[in-house]
Amino acid sequence: MKIPNLLTLVRIILIPVFILVYYMPYAWAPWAASAIFGLAAITDWFDGYLARKLDQSSPFGAFLDPVADKLMVAAALVVLVESFASPWVTVPAVIIIGREIVISALREWMAEVGQRASVAVSMIGKIKTTLQMASILMLLAFPIYSTLSWAGIAALYGAAALTLWSMFIYLRAAWPHLSEDI
Repeated sequence: MKIPNLLTLVRIILIPVFILVYYMPYAWAPWAASAIFGLAAITDWFDGYLARKLDQSSPFGAFLDPVADKLMVAAALVVLVESFASPWVTVPAVIIIGREIVISALREWMAEVGQRASVAVSMIGKIKTTLQMASILMLLAFPIYSTLSWAGIAALYGAAALTLWSMFIYLRAAWPHLSEDI
């Protein structure tokens, strides 16, 4: 097992740990859950870096890394939707999770027709991911509707806007291939 793949597996293992810690009946639990989420987010960057640096890219890693990312983000957003119980968090969470499903399906379909490279991760996607992770960290760590959680909500809306923008870019790139089957 290669180091980048191990880091990706650690990220997946941290998901239930993060959820369990978040719901613990202690004042420190949200901060600890946020720290666990942050650690998982760092492994997301670090596994990709190591895969390139150590030339340890693999088909398994290319498959597992985005799955781990989506599981981690979806789990955190579901926890936050439940905790906030408000459209302020639910709307951008649904946009982000919905986009991830659409783009995952699009990438799979494009791979089947031999055009996966035309829907490769863009710089907008990387910025979106960074803003998304920062917003989730803030929303997990700070009390609901505190000043800093409002900053997290604002960042979540920024991430949702970039999510829609990047989805548009991916769909536009794939449209020539998609429109052939209409």
